[in-house]
Amino acid sequence: MHTKKTSLFIISLISLALQGVAQVEKFPVPVPDSKQLFYLQRTSNTNTIVYELNLQNGTIDKENPVKEYWIRYQEKGQREDLNYIQRKFAYGIKSKKIAENQYELSFVSYKKYKMILKLAADNKFYVYTNINQKPVILNRIFIKINGGSFWSPNVEYVEISGTDPSTHSMVKERLKI
Repeated sequence: MHTKKTSLFIISLISLALQGVAQVEKFPVPVPDSKQLFYLQRTSNTNTIVYELNLQNGTIDKENPVKEYWIRYQEKGQREDLNYIQRKFAYGIKSKKIAENQYELSFVSYKKYKMILKLAADNKFYVYTNINQKPVILNRIFIKINGGSFWSPNVEYVEISGTDPSTHSMVKERLKI
């Protein structure tokens, strides 16, 4: 038999849990287009970094196959290029051609995490990574930051989300960095 105190406690817990879910859902999802590969979000604000296929005259730029830019949701939702420091030390992508229409990618700030940009059977480019030790198409990276500074943020975890290419189901993995 529940007492009034127990009922209020349970309602409070449910309310707190729902607030946590609502907070996560506050992050906007960029409207995908044919060039978008994946996007990155972090807890400091809702501004989002989009990574897209860099095309020159309709073909992939072999020197720089991925272009990154902000969607500044905290302002007017405008698109804005990353500045030099953001591109060279934080959110930029380094690429290396490893085969025809295939590139190894890594973040300039975390070279250990490897991704592969490659042309798939449907004649579209996708970024592949491993989630739960299985190759998937990368959709989103979410970084949970708890303090620190720009040069040395305290990253609690990184959540990687993607699509299993064989089942088309969404998969996630949370990594401690």
